[in-house]
Amino acid sequence: MKKSLTIACIVAAASGVALPAFAFEPERPVEFVVTAGPGGGTDIFARTIQSIIAKYELMKAPVVVTNKGSAGGAEGFVYAATAKGDAHKLTFGTNNAYLLPVRAKVPYTAADLTPVAALASDEFVLWVNGKSEIKTAADFVEKAKAAPGTLKVAGSQSKDVDQILTSMINEATGADIGYVPFKSGGEAAVQLAGDHVAANVNNPSENLGQWQAGMVRPVCVFKSEKLKSDAKVAGDQGWADIPTCKDSGIAIDNYAMPRTVWLAAGVEPEVVSFYADVLKKVSETPEWQKYLADTSQSGTYMSGTEFADFIKKNEAAVSAVLKREGWLAN
Repeated sequence: MKKSLTIACIVAAASGVALPAFAFEPERPVEFVVTAGPGGGTDIFARTIQSIIAKYELMKAPVVVTNKGSAGGAEGFVYAATAKGDAHKLTFGTNNAYLLPVRAKVPYTAADLTPVAALASDEFVLWVNGKSEIKTAADFVEKAKAAPGTLKVAGSQSKDVDQILTSMINEATGADIGYVPFKSGGEAAVQLAGDHVAANVNNPSENLGQWQAGMVRPVCVFKSEKLKSDAKVAGDQGWADIPTCKDSGIAIDNYAMPRTVWLAAGVEPEVVSFYADVLKKVSETPEWQKYLADTSQSGTYMSGTEFADFIKKNEAAVSAVLKREGWLAN
């Protein structure tokens, strides 16, 4: 494990090694704009970063968190987009930053934002009721094909990540699976635990309690490799015991929702570099590793060209689904 940044700074100072200087550093409070309500995943994401920055003194300027989560997060992104060139507003979201303008009429485009970094990914798992006869992804597909249109998957919201994934499952398997939208992943978890639907595609943390209670069971994870965690979560089962969907009956390789950070368009490159460096340091702390473990997310730091390439590929893949389903914004 890496030494804490504070210790590293002390050692560097004692040995006469100069710490890196930046052409930009904020000299007034930095606003963290959260594109979700208080207590949600994006809010916890931003506030965890805020606390780590404060603990390790990664910025001289203080951080103020503002929640603007109306309209599926569009409120926050519009607020950010209208602050062109503002180096003191960082906006926190997911892939909704660039996908909202593709699937909905919103008064901003992805070009109004500057990508800074992605620090984590929410994985997606196919879950069934704890008493279900479905044991594998292949069982799920077989059952869906045996009764077209009758097997229902619960998810959070319409035309969003859960319904997009359900559409991808249908496309990959030739099945006809229905989708029932709810207000949140928490509601989708309750519906599955109550055996009112056949499955959901919740993130790991959204079904954790029900899994530990034996009310639901993971079938497979939509990832190219198994989740990496040795911890046992439910009895003698842990995240690493969940097979990948692609290896067990549903040919979908990777499907994840990145946790992302943005600036407005028009900021100078040195501004982006400064915040990307700060966020990279955040991602290397023990506190960040604890956050990832507590939320059952994968640590996937990206910035610069790597992040830009990911955005381009992800937007193209999701747009293809939206076009096929007729969900593109007119």
